[in-house]
Amino acid sequence: MPRPHRELKSVIEIDDVSIQLTKKRIKNVNFRIYPPDGEVRMSAPIHMSMSDIRALASTRLEWIQNKIQRLRDLPRTEPPQYVTGEPHRVWGRDLTLSVVEQESSPLVLPDGDRLVLRVRPGASFDKRQEVMRKWYSQQARDAVPPLIEKWEPILDVGAPEFFVQRMRSRWGSCNISAGTIRLNSELAKRSPESLEYVVVHEMVHLLEPSHNARFKELMDGFLPKWRIDRNALKRI
Repeated sequence: MPRPHRELKSVIEIDDVSIQLTKKRIKNVNFRIYPPDGEVRMSAPIHMSMSDIRALASTRLEWIQNKIQRLRDLPRTEPPQYVTGEPHRVWGRDLTLSVVEQESSPLVLPDGDRLVLRVRPGASFDKRQEVMRKWYSQQARDAVPPLIEKWEPILDVGAPEFFVQRMRSRWGSCNISAGTIRLNSELAKRSPESLEYVVVHEMVHLLEPSHNARFKELMDGFLPKWRIDRNALKRI
């Protein structure tokens, strides 16, 4: 009979940093810093003592503080309102939104330097947002299969099933046991090179699950400019 899944949550304070701690059935300790204000989350093996957790967090304190400061220093962008004249990025290009109210099915259509959003008259903010988000998701879904097909023979891995969804803090993830990858629909706003980097990154995880030296060697061999692509994703 499988053991029940168990997580223990608490908050620890290290100097001026508050860390949301989750102890669960994992092997390694992980830190994540979330925008916009630098919320810190730490996951640790359930058997790890609190004194060891605090000691480890203390050794990472300077790194955590630097990450928090960088996030807080980023320019804050106003959330989109989905109105005419607003800039919206599509595959690395900034297009100007043009909202057209018309009694026909909603659609989104790039037109030169414009991005046309067609909605029914009186469409609410939520409806406009829904149409746009679905369009971005479909853009990513359409772009991924050719990349997987390209990289399968290069990496010598079987075709993974993939999913596209909005993700809060990751550009992608890989389920090693299921052989699937998950991609952030927001990648459709970034350059095609950024999408390719994330696809390759997650497919390489099918060869090496962790971000160890072997993983970096594989990335260096398959995609030598991967660090440039990774850094580009960190920019607004």
